[in-house]
Amino acid sequence: MADSNGGRILDIDFSHPSPVWQYIGDGKNLPKELSLNRADQHLFGKKILEIINLKGRYSVFFMRLILEEKELGVVAFGAKGWDRFCEGDFKLIRLLKAPFAIALSNCIRYIELLKMKDLLADDYAYLQNEMRSLKGDQIIGADFGLSHVMQQVRQVAPLSSPVLLTGETGVGKEVIADAIHANSPRQNGPFIKINCGAIPDTLIDSELFGHEEGAFTGATQRRRGRFERAHGGTIFFDEIGELPMNAQVRLLRVLQEKEFEPVGADRSIRVDIRIIAASHRNLEEMAENGNFRQDLYFRLNVFPIHIPPLRERKGDILALVQHFILKKYRELGIRKSLNLADGALERLQAYDWPGNIREFENIVEREIISGNNPLEFFNFRTLNSDQIMIPQSDTNCSSLLIDDVLSVHINRVLHITKGRVAGQFGAAKKMGINPNTLRHKMRKLGIPFGRMSKY
Repeated sequence: MADSNGGRILDIDFSHPSPVWQYIGDGKNLPKELSLNRADQHLFGKKILEIINLKGRYSVFFMRLILEEKELGVVAFGAKGWDRFCEGDFKLIRLLKAPFAIALSNCIRYIELLKMKDLLADDYAYLQNEMRSLKGDQIIGADFGLSHVMQQVRQVAPLSSPVLLTGETGVGKEVIADAIHANSPRQNGPFIKINCGAIPDTLIDSELFGHEEGAFTGATQRRRGRFERAHGGTIFFDEIGELPMNAQVRLLRVLQEKEFEPVGADRSIRVDIRIIAASHRNLEEMAENGNFRQDLYFRLNVFPIHIPPLRERKGDILALVQHFILKKYRELGIRKSLNLADGALERLQAYDWPGNIREFENIVEREIISGNNPLEFFNFRTLNSDQIMIPQSDTNCSSLLIDDVLSVHINRVLHITKGRVAGQFGAAKKMGINPNTLRHKMRKLGIPFGRMSKY
C-alpha cells in the first residue's frame, strides 16, 4: 500500500462474506476495470476499504493486471471523497497497466526464486548431513594404523597447499582427501572428484576446463568444466599418473597462476581452488623416465602423505570388520544381529589383503550375503582366484615392464571372469577398481573387451 507518506507492505489474511463471493463469482464475469466513485456505498468497495482499514467517503478505481493471459493480481487507486475520478484520470492510469503487470510478474518470480534458493540450501544441507552420516566423521584406524596419516591431515588441512596422496590401490586415498577438505576452511565449498583414468584423452580438456558454444562439433552450448565448478573449494585428482601430457601442461598453469581458458574461449577464468592429487604409481620414477612432467610433480609434491596398506596395519581389522558389518547391515536391510565366529578375526588378520580396504569391504559383504551367522570367513581367499587353474601361457611374463606385467594380470583376471569387465562378478570388481578405469587401461594396453573379447 502506498500514499503520500510512503509505501508499506500489508500482510493481511481475510475472507469475503458470501454476498461478495456471489458478486465476484469465479472471476470470469469481473470486468478488467472497475470504477467506484462512491466505493463506501458499494458492496465490494466497502469490503476492500474495511480490509485496508480506510473509513469514510472514498473513490476507488480497480484494474486487473493480466500478462500473457495469466491473471497476476489487481492494482487499486483510491482518493478520499466522492466522485474524484474522471475519464482523463482513467486514461492516465491505464498507461501504467503494462509496467505494473511486468513489475508484479518480476516480483512474483523473484519471490519464487528466493523460495527455491532456500529450498535448495535446505536440500544441500540435508544431503551433506546424510553423506556425513553414511561415510561417518571418524576414519577407521585414525587412532592406530592411520594415526600418523591423520596427524599429517590435521597439519595440512587448514592451509591451501597442494597435497599428494600415495599408496596402493584400495587403501582409501579418496577418504583421506575428503577428510582434508572437511577439516579445511573450504569445507562449505564444492569437493570435485576426478578419476583421471576414466576420462578419454579426447575429452579431458573439455571435462577439466569446460568449453564455449561452437568450440567443436557437438558443443551446442557453453559448459562449465570441473575447475570452474570447484571454485571456492577443493578439486581431487584420483590416479593423476593417468593424466595425458597435454592436460598436465594446462594443470601446471592452473597451479601456478590460478587461471585457465575454456576450450574455444579467448578469455581467462580465475579460480580459487585447492588441489589434492592421488596415485598408486611412483610419480617420481615416472617423472625421471619422462612419463610424467617433472615440474608438475614438484608442484604437487609440496606435502606428500603416504597411506599404508592394510597388511601393515592389521590392528585396524577388528574395527574395520565391525564398521563394514554395520554398514552392510543397513545397506542390505538385514534385521538379524550379526556376530563373528571364533577364529574369524585371526583368519582375517592372517591374510595380506592385496586389494586393501576395497577388497576387505567386498569380502565382508560376500560373507554376509552367504547367510553365515556367526560370520566365519573360511572361504574368502577364493575371491583372489589363486586356486583356479589358468593356462600356463597366460600367467608367465618374463618382461619387467609394468605395462607387460599389468597386461598379463588383466588377462588373467579376465580369464577368471570369462571376459566380463563390470558387474558383481566382473574383473573390475575383483581387481578393486572402477570399470571405466579398467576399460581405459585395456584400451591403452590393446586388450579387447566386449564383443571383441576372446574369452
